[in-house]
Amino acid sequence: MEKLHERYMIDDSGKKIAVVLPLDEYEELLEDLHDLAVIAERKDEPTISLDELKKKLQADGII
Repeated sequence: MEKLHERYMIDDSGKKIAVVLPLDEYEELLEDLHDLAVIAERKDEPTISLDELKKKLQADGII
């Protein structure tokens, strides 16, 4: 991801209270957060080797 083009909203005392992002950058951040959540949910799942994956994909007719 490129540098964010964020802008801040501040209160009367100058304290940052909100962030404004371009919509495309916001949506990209949401996608990244979703991907990280999926990874965290699946971290304890068993793994298989690349050869096993290829065999399964061939058996399923995917490759």
